[in-house]
Amino acid sequence: MMSAAPTIAFIGAGNMASSIIGGLVATGHPPGSIIASDPNTDALHKLAAQSGIQTSSDNATAVKEANIVVLSVKPQIMQLVCESLVDYLSANTLTISIAAGINCNSLKQWLNKKQPIVRCMPNTPALVQAGASALFANKKTSDEQRKQAETILSAVGTVNWVEKEDDLDAVTAVSGSGPAYFFLMIEAMIDAGVKQGLSRETATTLASQTAFGAAKLALSSEVDVAELRRRVTSPNGTTAEAIASFEHDNFRTVVENAMLACADRSRELAKELG
Repeated sequence: MMSAAPTIAFIGAGNMASSIIGGLVATGHPPGSIIASDPNTDALHKLAAQSGIQTSSDNATAVKEANIVVLSVKPQIMQLVCESLVDYLSANTLTISIAAGINCNSLKQWLNKKQPIVRCMPNTPALVQAGASALFANKKTSDEQRKQAETILSAVGTVNWVEKEDDLDAVTAVSGSGPAYFFLMIEAMIDAGVKQGLSRETATTLASQTAFGAAKLALSSEVDVAELRRRVTSPNGTTAEAIASFEHDNFRTVVENAMLACADRSRELAKELG
């Protein structure tokens, strides 16, 4: 006999929560076993109409019967939200936080100290079910709860576990903030294409599709990205000239420095918000 689907409460019904809810419903989770809470009633009505889930403007009502609570509010109000929920959460309710910069120690202080907690660092491509999420679980989280967290985030993309919570700062630098790096690269390619005579529409389509195709090839190929790059870079050819220009301008160092700055800021935010 199949076990009943867990009841999942989303505290906060913004874009990321809405995306995860949509992914869950699309992959078979019963809408009646999902409830979202948010002070924005317009957002709740839209979400209910799209997915058929339950909604509430009261956080306490949303979490009372939940087996899993997903905290998807802004980091700046996380403490206030957690402290308002602590009297309504069971000590064994799995709590998943998708807020950047709030570590498990802070969440544990604001919630029940024995609370099973999973921190998640998703990214914005989750909005189109193409996200990359990294998860970290505290010691109170059971193997079954880890599987539940993985199932929820898998509804909007790939999932990887990290063994150390500090690794989430590096994850932030790679995938959490990573989409913006690629958007900047696409933006720069579009502008360069326009300067060379292409229409903006054509340059946008070509650059965006090329980024999509390169990523899809990287994910599906049996060889690593360095080999894929070598295969498209014929000696003394056009691509070789472009790569040589990138290398001459220290492209790798620029990327490394940017990612270090991102990870350092992630650590700073944890201190400021925790």
